[in-house]
Amino acid sequence: MATSLHNLSDYDPQSVPSAEGMRFGIVVSEWNSQVTGALLRGAYDTLVANGVREQDIAEMTVPGSFELVYGASRMVQSGRFDAVIALGCVIRGDTPHFDYICQGATQGLAALNEQGKTPVIYGLLTCETLRQAQDRSGGQLGNKGDECAVTAIKMVAFSRKM
Repeated sequence: MATSLHNLSDYDPQSVPSAEGMRFGIVVSEWNSQVTGALLRGAYDTLVANGVREQDIAEMTVPGSFELVYGASRMVQSGRFDAVIALGCVIRGDTPHFDYICQGATQGLAALNEQGKTPVIYGLLTCETLRQAQDRSGGQLGNKGDECAVTAIKMVAFSRKM
């Protein structure tokens, strides 16, 4: 469903399993920090609201969205987390750099999901404008961080059933 037709912060609390005892790593890009900081707040608050203890959430930063792959990989390798959430924001500019960063980060995070037992949640905003990014990081379209946290909880529950 297109984001313009769905608020990223809307979810049915009844559909979210209990997150008590779950541990999460969140890796966040420093680039576009006003956006990524809002994504982090959304994810963190949603995890806590669904029963995750604050001490069971670890946050780490990386310089940019391309580095999310390395950061998420190291968090997975640590074995400390039931799921890892990768949060970043790339806004299109005047060069093809946008395409390379988005493609590399997307493929890298997808590869991490194929390789291991730990779910890695894709929270990379790929926007045409700053306004679009703001709308998706706590603005009129909700917060992608909220959606990523709910997805992470559901994927841990899924993984535990396997």
